[in-house]
Amino acid sequence: MLANTPRTPVAGDRDRRWIADEYFDLIVWYEVDQTIHGFQLCYDKPGRERALTWTRPGGFRHSAIDSGESRPTANRSPILIPDGMFPAPDVRREFLIRSTLLPPEIRELVLARIAEYEGLQEGS
Repeated sequence: MLANTPRTPVAGDRDRRWIADEYFDLIVWYEVDQTIHGFQLCYDKPGRERALTWTRPGGFRHSAIDSGESRPTANRSPILIPDGMFPAPDVRREFLIRSTLLPPEIRELVLARIAEYEGLQEGS
C-alpha cells in the first residue's frame, strides 16, 4: 500500500517524495514554491518494470526500465529506455487500490495524468 512519506531535500536538485510498495515506486518532485513539478510512476516491479514520467515543462515519457544486471558479477545502474504502449487501465486500477493513503493532491494528479496520457495514446 502506497502511503505518504516526508519530502526529502536533495542538494542541487528538487525536493522529492519517494513512495513505494511491492508494485509501484512513485517519485514526486517539488518546485521551490512547494507546487508539484512532476512525478515518475514506476510500475510492475515484480514483472516487466516500466515508468510513466510527467513534468510540467516536459510533458510525458513512457519507458521500460533496464536494470543493467545482465551478469551476476556486474553491478550496473538501471536506465530508462523507450517503451511501447502504456497499459493505462491496468495501472489505473492498481493505483486506485494502492493509493488510498496518499495526500489527495498527489493521488488526483497522478490519476488525471494517467487519464490524459491514455487519451493521447488513443489519439495517435
